[in-house]
Amino acid sequence: MFQREFALRLVAKPGSKLYCRLSINTQLLARVDHLMKVGKNNFRPPPKVESSVVRIEPKNPPPPINFQEWDGLVRIAFVRKNKTLSAAFKSSAVEQLLDHNYRIHCSLHNTEIPENFKIAEKIQTVLKDTGYSEKRARSMDIDDFIRLLHGFNSEGIHFS
Repeated sequence: MFQREFALRLVAKPGSKLYCRLSINTQLLARVDHLMKVGKNNFRPPPKVESSVVRIEPKNPPPPINFQEWDGLVRIAFVRKNKTLSAAFKSSAVEQLLDHNYRIHCSLHNTEIPENFKIAEKIQTVLKDTGYSEKRARSMDIDDFIRLLHGFNSEGIHFS
C-alpha cells in the first residue's frame, strides 16, 4: 500500500503526465499493477492522503541489461522529460561525462581517437541513426530506451 500519487507514478505509462524515471525503472525490473484505491476514511484517525494498493512482481529472470548503463541513460533523458532527446544530450555536463567515458572505452580497446573528434557530433549521429533525436523521454517506452542504449553502446559511448 502506497500514497496514491506514488502508486500512480509506479504504474504510469509512456505519454502520461506522471510517467517518470521511477515508472520506467520499476517497470523494467517488475510487473506493476494497480489493484485498488483505499479511501482515507478506512483508517482511524484518517490520514490527510489517499492510498492505493499496488502489486509488484519482480521479473524472473531480470532483463539482461547493465543497470548502471541503463540508469545513466534514463537519468539524462528524464532530467527534463518534455525536452527532445537531442536537446537533453546537448548539456555540457552530459557531453563532458560521455566524452570522458568514450576516451576510457577507446583506451581500453586500443582504438585511436581522431584529432578533430567531437563527442557532441557523435551523440547527435547516434540519436539520428536510431531515430530518437526528436523524441521526448515522456513518450518513450522501455523498448525504445533499450534500442537507444544499444545504439550508444555499439558506438562506444557508455553511461557508467
